Amino acid sequence: MTLGQSRPFQSVAAHYERFRLGFPDRLVVRVATLAGLKPGDRVLDLGCGTGMLALAFARLGMAVTAMDPEPEMLAAAGAAAEAQGVALTSLPGGSQDLTPAMGPFRLVTMGRSFHWMDRAATLAMLDKIVTPDGGVALFHDAHPPVAENGWFKILCDLQERYRPDKAKGRTGGHRRYEPFLFASAFTKVDGLSVTVRQPLSAQDIVGRALSMSQSAPQSLGSRQEEFAAALEAALREFSPDGKFVEVAEMVAVLARREQ
Repeated sequence: MTLGQSRPFQSVAAHYERFRLGFPDRLVVRVATLAGLKPGDRVLDLGCGTGMLALAFARLGMAVTAMDPEPEMLAAAGAAAEAQGVALTSLPGGSQDLTPAMGPFRLVTMGRSFHWMDRAATLAMLDKIVTPDGGVALFHDAHPPVAENGWFKILCDLQERYRPDKAKGRTGGHRRYEPFLFASAFTKVDGLSVTVRQPLSAQDIVGRALSMSQSAPQSLGSRQEEFAAALEAALREFSPDGKFVEVAEMVAVLARREQ
């Protein structure tokens, strides 16, 4: 699926901005340092969502273009930039809208968006847009199978149960970037990660679910309230006191050309 051909995140900007995990500044700084970025360098955040990565790089002094096919997402990113006093250039569109004339960029970032794209075609176009000494940084998060993350398994199981029949049983695997990177111009690959631990409430978890494509309001339709009630009930059974803990590994994969 190419970002922009469908609208999996239509009308979820508010939930995404409030409940999705942000990428820690210390991870962004490590990526910027390894990539050799300096203030003023041009960065493209492709599939920017509400601007989590775009804002983080803008705070470091980069000249950031935030690109997304969802007007709501771009509006949220723009509002956040204004509130934080940083500059963003907003650009509507998805990966299929990339052109060589947009470049050059020192870095193109993608946070939880690469798997929505035609990955080979996107990397081929980025080869024309990224400077010779630049790179591509792919960000995602993962929840290790520790006891504290039991709520996450509950959420995933319930999402699978409420998926349309035609979508049941699909597996992601989209976080394995290496086959696409090694088949592209960007074959020098470095992985960076930090692990975060934070408290959550049941409201946080339900809000997180509603920000995710597989359980967003437009996906659930008339079953949204039923899904939310079932999730809340399962969470109460897991933790009667309503307290939860999230342990998440925040990962960045920086890919550059071999020099």
